[in-house]
Amino acid sequence: MKKGFTVAAVTLMSTSLVLSACGSKDDTNTTNTSNTTTNEGSTNETPVAKDVTLSLRHTQIKETSKVRLKILQDVVAKTEQDNAGLKFNLEGIDEVVNRDQKLKAEMAAGNPPDIFEVFGGADLNLYVKAGRMLDLTPIIEELGIKDKFASLDEFTIDGKVYGLPFGGYSEGVFYNKKMFSEYGLEVPKTFADLLTVADAVKAKGKTPFALAAKDGWVNGMLWNTVMERHVGIDAFSKLLTGEAKWTDSDFVAGFSDYATLVNNDYFTKGALGLPYAEQGAQFLKGDAAMVFTGSWDANRFTGDEAGELKGNIGYFSFPSIDDGKGDQTSINASYSNGFGFSSNLNDDQKEAVKKFIANFFNEEIQKRTLLEDKVLPSMKLSDLSGVDPLISDVLNVMGGASTSWKAFDAIVQPSVGADVGVGLQELIGKVKKPEEVAAKIQASQEKANAAQK
Repeated sequence: MKKGFTVAAVTLMSTSLVLSACGSKDDTNTTNTSNTTTNEGSTNETPVAKDVTLSLRHTQIKETSKVRLKILQDVVAKTEQDNAGLKFNLEGIDEVVNRDQKLKAEMAAGNPPDIFEVFGGADLNLYVKAGRMLDLTPIIEELGIKDKFASLDEFTIDGKVYGLPFGGYSEGVFYNKKMFSEYGLEVPKTFADLLTVADAVKAKGKTPFALAAKDGWVNGMLWNTVMERHVGIDAFSKLLTGEAKWTDSDFVAGFSDYATLVNNDYFTKGALGLPYAEQGAQFLKGDAAMVFTGSWDANRFTGDEAGELKGNIGYFSFPSIDDGKGDQTSINASYSNGFGFSSNLNDDQKEAVKKFIANFFNEEIQKRTLLEDKVLPSMKLSDLSGVDPLISDVLNVMGGASTSWKAFDAIVQPSVGADVGVGLQELIGKVKKPEEVAAKIQASQEKANAAQK
């Protein structure tokens, strides 16, 4: 639990910003040399002396990630321009395929890409234990940027840094201000208030929450906060030691409250067949009053696609739940998405990686990320001018949170996280009861725990 996050977010709102989170169908090896960068504290005066090639895998292949891909391409172009013998081969791939399939297989075989997107926490721990990750500690110390990150917690293992977050995130409820005003609704403070708001929206023939449930991780977002309100984030870690069980009454209550949202028909009809992008589309079309998602969607919600809703979207933290044992004013906010580097790199490739890191992780690129992509930067910024009002809402909510915590799937084993996704889909499909889902996940947890001994 990152208790220092609140202070950092408040500081960000004043003088030294904090970070954010979570691409275009352009799978390309070509780059654009516009919008070049400067590197405070970097050592780019000495170019890479030999011909060096680096493979770089990214997940910025969606239409909504064009800006993020462009920023990455600009960094690559500058790095190549400054180092005549250096060549990057870019590969774009779907995020879920990369995380759950391809990267895992490559890590098992010992042949990951040279540079790749990776999640901190549980995923990274597995790869570090297998000896697949390059220790970045000496590189970021040499470049003088180690202390410029908002948080490296999820990429630090036994005091060494094995990845660098390119953005952080906050998860909460984006809502249609025009609809709330028209229906006379106020931002809910409690779970009971939320049910009242949802009923009022439903009575008007609208969907309370846009949801596209085809991918399990999407359902895990809202559920994660509901569960945290019930059990507290520390309870997730206790699942790994057996001190807590998914079948404990507090965990079952979390599943039950999520099931209440399902059974009251607050979610989009036919959600299980819809891809992630569709829930944002439903929200922006005015079909739904709210959508629970991450701050990475703020770019979409402030762009031209927002139409009449542009400037009329707000953001609030999920409300408190009576008798819950968690921190009722906390927020899921962390720095989980980043770049990792293969431990297979030779010395010349490591020098090239150092150039890439210097060009990507600096204030100029981080400011571009904030302004152009609406992603909260992972490094502290001295200049916050031009920040979009919706981003200011997000930062204010983050700053007002009592504590912050990382997502459950950065704590429990990946196999357990996958089974949580399946269990939530079973709840949404109304084919399993909360107690049944909890029991199935507990069995998965026990199997994962036993495999670690």
